[in-house]
Amino acid sequence: MAFTDLLDTLGGVGRFQLIYTALLLLPCSLLACHNFLQNFTAAVPPHHCQGPANHTAATTNDSGAWLRATIPLDQFGAPEPCRRFTEPQWALLSPNTSVHGAATEACKDGWVYDRSIFPSTIVMEWDLVCEARTLRDLAQSIYMAGVLLGAFVFGSLADRLGRKAPLVWSYLQLAVSGAAAAYFSSFGAYCALRFLMGMTFSGIILNSLSLVVEWMPTQSRTVAGVLLGFSFTLGQLILAGVAYLIRPWRWLQFAVSVPFLVFFLYSWWLPESSRWLLLHGKSQLAVRNLRKVAAMNGRKEEGERLTQEVVSSYIQNELTGVRASNSVLDLFRTPGIRKVTCCLMVIWFSNSMAYYGLSMDLQKFGFSVYLVQVLFGVVDIPAMLVATATMIYVGRRATVSSFLILAGLMVIANMFVPEDMQTLRTAQAALGKGCLASSFICMYLHAGELYPTEIRQIGMGFASVNARFGGLVAPLVTAVREFNAILPPVSFGATSLLAGLVVCFLAETRNRPLVETIAVMERR
Repeated sequence: MAFTDLLDTLGGVGRFQLIYTALLLLPCSLLACHNFLQNFTAAVPPHHCQGPANHTAATTNDSGAWLRATIPLDQFGAPEPCRRFTEPQWALLSPNTSVHGAATEACKDGWVYDRSIFPSTIVMEWDLVCEARTLRDLAQSIYMAGVLLGAFVFGSLADRLGRKAPLVWSYLQLAVSGAAAAYFSSFGAYCALRFLMGMTFSGIILNSLSLVVEWMPTQSRTVAGVLLGFSFTLGQLILAGVAYLIRPWRWLQFAVSVPFLVFFLYSWWLPESSRWLLLHGKSQLAVRNLRKVAAMNGRKEEGERLTQEVVSSYIQNELTGVRASNSVLDLFRTPGIRKVTCCLMVIWFSNSMAYYGLSMDLQKFGFSVYLVQVLFGVVDIPAMLVATATMIYVGRRATVSSFLILAGLMVIANMFVPEDMQTLRTAQAALGKGCLASSFICMYLHAGELYPTEIRQIGMGFASVNARFGGLVAPLVTAVREFNAILPPVSFGATSLLAGLVVCFLAETRNRPLVETIAVMERR
């Protein structure tokens, strides 16, 4: 008998599973807001140099004339953002007049920003433009570094302390660090707090998925995993709406952080995974939780009949193979687990690099950043509906492989679309992003099913570490387009295609019960 048979006895997918899943997925929606928040808080508005401090516009009442006389134009006829004339060139105010060889200098007196769309961003507040523009990307890289460390730390803690404790702490850490980031006026403090926020991303997403999957019967795990993807999609749409209504970056940062204090408060009442409790010798608490589940699902009598011996019998065969302690080395010690780990390293790195390469810096598409954010969120809905159907009726392996290969082809095909066809380029990028988002969430579910319970969080955490490496590399690859415009799309497309092929080496887990120990995994 498997543990999932016990869950079926206690009502299968009942009221408890529905409420439990909703309470875990709601924070994941707002977590998506934090993941893409810098598209708005770090938006770069049109800007140009402040005029020389020793000159005034008193000689003319036309601010446009003053701008033409003090700021040179770039190749597209827009004000040069990083240079100004050392002296006003009044000759430029005459029709059909140009000035050649006029001396220019850097923006010594600051910048003037267009505040019509964004009243304030971190770029405006700390002048992260021109020579300092790399600091904007640094803030995002520091956030991803936090996600990277969090995947390792919270993945290891979850297998040692349980899924609930790291999740509760992550809610509190995100609420405090997110609200504090809206308060401090130092860029260094902002980056440090972004690092702490990034750590919680892994703590929340990994433990939420594990708790949902471990409380679900086998037949319902697919839907539960895909619901996590839909919660992320909902979060992107929420972000677009909230960012549109709350334009100042500090208030926006505060608005998406405070709700996690509410999540922290109610998370204390969420029960720990009974699978984990049984595997770590806490059968009395596991029985207590299972009786509560039975009562909520209308199976109180079945719950009252549960004893520690009865519950342990459902998992007794697996308990004999549990190690006293586990480490990352267990991911490479045996051939079956080693094969899974190596494949997931490639898949998660490639998927993440391509995903973040397409999803960040929405201003590059030339449309309203709010509209593009909505488009990139909406496109996930049909993609995930298709993914749900294929995972249920075809399998995990074929679904993930197909979406990754399709995304790679979309990215590479976009290279051949002319630059002036921005609508088509944006549409193809959105479709590619939808495929990558679907494959990403499918891999969360597939990886959780591939690893046995005793090292599931260590394995998921390690796989997520590789995904965060991909997220760190993505901005660096994107920056190369200033020297070679072809390299970024080729890199993103090729890695997606590679990942799609590597998926074929993984086992199919559709409709199979979760494995509890490494020994059982190797026998399978």
